Amino acid sequence: GSLLGLCLITQILTGLFLAMHYTSDISTAFSSVTHICRDVNYGWLIRSLHANGASFFFICLYMHIARGLYYGSYLYKETWNIGVVLFLLVMMTAFVGYVLPWGQMSFWGATVITNLLSAVPYMGDTLVQWIWGGFSVDNATLTRFFAFHFLLPFVIAGATILR
Repeated sequence: GSLLGLCLITQILTGLFLAMHYTSDISTAFSSVTHICRDVNYGWLIRSLHANGASFFFICLYMHIARGLYYGSYLYKETWNIGVVLFLLVMMTAFVGYVLPWGQMSFWGATVITNLLSAVPYMGDTLVQWIWGGFSVDNATLTRFFAFHFLLPFVIAGATILR
C-alpha cells in the first residue's frame, strides 16, 4: 500500500511538470513530447520517470492485489469493491496517458480500444462517438484524454484516502 502511495505521488508530481510543457493538439502533441525530451532541462528524466513509473505502479498494484487475494481481503466487500473501482480508474488513466504522445501506436491504440465499446448493445456507437468527441479519433479526443489523464490521478488519490 505504501509503495502504491509513493508511486501515485511520483506520477502526479512528474505529470505536473510534464503538463507545463505538453500541448494537447494533434498537430503539435508529438513535437511537444520531443521538445520535453530534448530541450527542457531534465525533461528526458522526468518523462522517463513518468513512463516507467507507470509500469512500476502496475507491478506494485498487481502485488497488492495478489496479497489481497492471498489473505482473503475480498471478504470485506466494500473495501474490495472500492479497490476494484480504483484499479479500473488506474487502468483508464494509464490508457489515456498512452495516447497523449500522439504517435502511430497512440492513434491506433485509441482507435482500436475505444472501438471495443461499440460492442455495447444499443448505445455502443453513441458511446464511442461521445468519447471521441466526433466521428473519428481527432483533436477533440486528444483534448479529452489529456483532461482525463490530468484529473483522474487526483480522483484516485482522493478515493484512496477515503478507502
